[in-house]
Amino acid sequence: MASDELKNEIKALIIEAIQIEDVTPEEIDSSASLFESDLLGLNSIDGLELVAALQRDYGARIDDQNLARNVLQSVDTMAEFVEKCRQDMT
Repeated sequence: MASDELKNEIKALIIEAIQIEDVTPEEIDSSASLFESDLLGLNSIDGLELVAALQRDYGARIDDQNLARNVLQSVDTMAEFVEKCRQDMT
């Protein structure tokens, strides 16, 4: 299970990557859907931005649409993927 610290980093990354001004990391529910959420309601362009940010900040390579769909479901799934990538790099 990914750490709360990593989840908070990813929440901040989401806010920065898609340039949300009226949401704080604390307001984002780690288990909530990023695309079906009333708070965020991300779209496919936002998803591309998040994939690029994950690759840039964590070296987490996502080059398959189905993988991206699974990884970008929630903060929890993003954090788990980053943790797995970190383990694979060592």
